[in-house]
Order: sequence, then structure tokens, then C-alpha cells
Amino acid sequence: MRLLFHDNPFFYTFAGAYLYPIVGYVNLCDMKIGVISDTHGVFDDRLMRFLEPCDEVWHAGDFGSIEVADRIAAFKPLRAVYGNIDGGVMRRIYHETNFFEVDGVRVLMMHIGGYPRNYSPKARQLIHSARPNIFVAGHSHILKVIYDPVYDLLHINPGGAGIYGIHQKRTAIRFDIECGQIKNMEIGEWDK
Repeated sequence: MRLLFHDNPFFYTFAGAYLYPIVGYVNLCDMKIGVISDTHGVFDDRLMRFLEPCDEVWHAGDFGSIEVADRIAAFKPLRAVYGNIDGGVMRRIYHETNFFEVDGVRVLMMHIGGYPRNYSPKARQLIHSARPNIFVAGHSHILKVIYDPVYDLLHINPGGAGIYGIHQKRTAIRFDIECGQIKNMEIGEWDK
């Protein structure tokens, strides 16, 4: 546990036109992460209930609209990439790839990345250079969680969280990161 002081620039919240500091205790060695992709304009109560216990939401692209991205970001801290259907303003706010670290776990996220033994050339190059512990991709609308022994990483595709696309079920994933370890993975599944 560590006290977050108001002078930390990463812990502020907006309320109207004012910026307020967030002061309190946070266990920096225990985070619950929610992972979604391919919302295609839908962020409803089912997803919100599943993601409610999460500290952060990671979105692997194809939001469908800036309003959906804003709604998710207002709900929980958001890390995201744009997808192939996201254009205009979305591509100015979010990037094609996102590399970040959470509690010692290196994460690489992109929308179209493939999966172990079938990565896209760009994904393979980024995985080789960044050496992430987790690689998150979307696009296929097919939920997959696969350990890749070649790159020693966990590949996560949360499937399609929206109601549009080839998938038969809507899906999302949540898990804990505890002191650098990925634990307690859960899958949410709903009818379209």
C-alpha cells in the first residue's frame, strides 16, 4: 500500500471544468483488469456489470464511435488502440499500437495482430522487439487465450463484446495482476 499524494500528476480526476486530486491508498501490487474488443458502438449494462470490479479497462479496438470510447473512459481508466472501423477522431486520440507496463507486466496491444504461430508481420516485429508478457489483439471476434512458448507471452483476444459481427456470443475477459503474476482469469459470455 502506498499513499498517493495530490502532487502526483497521474492521479487527478475531472469534475466539470475543475481538476481535483485523487488522494488515498492504492495497492500497487494488485490490479483487476478488464479486456474487451470489437464493441462496434455498444457499451451496455451487461458489460458494465462485468467490468465493474476492474481497476482498468483495456480495449483492443473497433469501438465503433467516439461516444462509446468516452463512455468507457468515464466508467473506468481506459487503455486502448483503434481498430479498422475506427476512423477520424479515434485515430487522433488512440494509436494503432499501445505498449505499457502494469505492475511489472509488459503489455503490447493492437487490433489486428493474429495469434501464436500466425502473428501479422507487424505484430511479430513488435513482439520480438518489445518482449511483452501479454499480447492483446482483437479483430477476429473469436475469444482466445493462448500461451506462446516461442515468445514466452500470454496471447489474449477477448472476442467480440458488441452485438455486431460473426460471433455467436458476446465475450469479455477479466483477470488480476498480482505482483507481476496473472491470476484469476474469468470470461464473461452473453447472448447477442
